[in-house]
Order: sequence, then C-alpha cells, then structure tokens
Amino acid sequence: MSNLTNRNGGPPRAGFRLDKHDGKLFGVCAGLANWSGVDALIWRLGFVAAALLGIGFPVLIYIAIAVIAD
Repeated sequence: MSNLTNRNGGPPRAGFRLDKHDGKLFGVCAGLANWSGVDALIWRLGFVAAALLGIGFPVLIYIAIAVIAD
C-alpha cells in the first residue's frame, strides 16, 4: 500500500483539480502539487526551467492544463 500524502497532509486526490486558492497564476502547479504529493515550488521551478530550455512549448502545455482542468 502506498504511503503518499498531499502537501496538506491528507491522502492524495483521486483526480486532478486546479488549486486557485494556493496557486500563483492559474493554480496549475498547486493543483499538480496536491495531486502528486510534490511541493508546488518544485513544479514551478520545473515549468520555468522547461520553458527556458524548451523554447516556449511548456508554456503552451501549462496554458492547456489551465484551460482543460478549469
């Protein structure tokens, strides 16, 4: 059995949802943090690094997640 918890200490959610309360821009990274149990700062740094190295393609993925999950 898995011992994963979300960043609020509870069990991870079954599905992904945006977290607009704790989010900075659209709540994508905060939602990914709740869903995966990884800190939101790690997700944010990952998106920034991917955007700088990926020449903008990760920005499209971020916006797509924000639109689809809303």
